[in-house]
Amino acid sequence: MIRTGKNFSKPEMSRVINGDIKLVEKEVEPEKVRLDVLLTEIYKSYNRSTLQKFIELGFVSVNGEPARKSNQKFPREVKIDLVVPEEQKNADLKPEVIYEDDNVLVVNKPAGLLSMAKGEYCPEKTLEDYGMIVHRLDRDTSGVMILAKAHGVQKFLKRQFQERKTHKTYYAVVEGRPKLDEARIDLPIARDLRRPTTFRVDANGKESETFYKVLKSDGKHSLVELRPVSGRTHQLRVHMKYLGHPIVGDVIYGGEKAERLYLHAGSLEITLPGGVRTVFTVPIPEEFNNVF
Repeated sequence: MIRTGKNFSKPEMSRVINGDIKLVEKEVEPEKVRLDVLLTEIYKSYNRSTLQKFIELGFVSVNGEPARKSNQKFPREVKIDLVVPEEQKNADLKPEVIYEDDNVLVVNKPAGLLSMAKGEYCPEKTLEDYGMIVHRLDRDTSGVMILAKAHGVQKFLKRQFQERKTHKTYYAVVEGRPKLDEARIDLPIARDLRRPTTFRVDANGKESETFYKVLKSDGKHSLVELRPVSGRTHQLRVHMKYLGHPIVGDVIYGGEKAERLYLHAGSLEITLPGGVRTVFTVPIPEEFNNVF
């Protein structure tokens, strides 16, 4: 016998071909997609990083169950809900208005109030709710700030900060007493790569200059006046830490724990639209004197 082909190894297939039985197709699993990707398709007004933050905060539910992982995969037909709470943190913190005209708003920022939102979503009020940001103070720093009411005014004021045509005076309560009652600190500052949200004195950093003066001291703590020439991030905090006298309440830079950061922007000298040179001042918070 001459074989002209291979043996048919699946007899059921011959029965299918002959029409004796029908071939049942296997069900195809629906495509599964990352949760954060699905959200970007549904909620186009938010970017992906913001939606990932919403997932972490528990604002997203899938089929009625809270979802916490952005990389978890689901079929497209799944039911997804996003509910962003309307309540805001620090809702009772409001800046005190010390001056206002058609161009600017000058306020005394309370400690704890953000200068501006971090990212697209911010669950609390910031100074941006009151005007256009020209310069910033750290969340836990209090004191005088100027806001613009129009983009042209904002640009005009910002240029003065960039060109160092403004003069700022701060007050801080620091640990111990500096050896010199008055001195100039000229130490470059760079980002600390081991802790990217912080800074440190670094020979390869950007030039940074601060003048300080001891106003009073009991040996354990000192009230100092600080006048920065440059405006580096965390400059005053880093300089005082380097001198061995960190600011009270500044736990990030080695200061003792306290109910707040004892750093206050007491005055700002700036030229207003129209050419009027003006100095705005706010008093030192009462708690600064209670330390002694």
